[in-house]
Amino acid sequence: MGKQGARLGGLFVVPALLLGALAPPAGAQDYEREKRWAAEIQQTLMVGEAAWLQQKNGHRFIALHTAAQRPRGAAIIAHGRGWSPDFELYGSLRTKLAEAGYTTLSIQLPVLPSTAILGLYVPLYPDARERFQLAVDFLKAKGYRNIAIVSHSLGATMANQYLIRTEDTSVGAWVFIGILQGLEEMYRIRIPVLDVFGSRDWVVTMWGADERRKQIEKNPASGQVIVQDAQHFFEDREDELVRIVVAFLDRAFSAAAPG
Repeated sequence: MGKQGARLGGLFVVPALLLGALAPPAGAQDYEREKRWAAEIQQTLMVGEAAWLQQKNGHRFIALHTAAQRPRGAAIIAHGRGWSPDFELYGSLRTKLAEAGYTTLSIQLPVLPSTAILGLYVPLYPDARERFQLAVDFLKAKGYRNIAIVSHSLGATMANQYLIRTEDTSVGAWVFIGILQGLEEMYRIRIPVLDVFGSRDWVVTMWGADERRKQIEKNPASGQVIVQDAQHFFEDREDELVRIVVAFLDRAFSAAAPG
């Protein structure tokens, strides 16, 4: 599963809830920014199709559905802070995972203006949890039973918040890539998880890597991979990242019924 580097010393990571307490009040979500992302995506979309999911407040957000020919399962792709579901790494993940046999649904998570600091996103976690659930429901309606979340950066933090609070047990595996703010309440997450980051990743991601490993390896099906020389967005390392993700998902779903 890729090359592994030396383990990093466990350092204290500020919990997300504390970051929220220290942050100034969050402004309204930037729905206009979402709208611009969606318009740009639709103008250039060549692989997959756009779907629209509607929240309880009536807001509709874009999701990119890319079907595998003979799917072994499906993966919800969750992007990092302020990006779109087709931006660079996320476009690569959604298309390359589909080519490798996993249908993908890359969802638009809530965004704030580009100047917003990380802590301002904490009040948006409930909105993100609703979007994850709508994505799960979409895939279940398509008949998928092997459902995973493949998430990056702040999207991984938001996926963590969803998984520790949802009562839906449909998600059977979770990959978090370059997670921010550490992990919360891992004892609530009993599914196989994979922690992936680069040896040249952001410092905030590498902090606490040893502690994360201790938490997740309580489940023998879980693990941690450090990709040598990879940066936070895995520039020019997307193929290696996809191989790591696919190998993990294949193992995680090996005992389950096909897709």
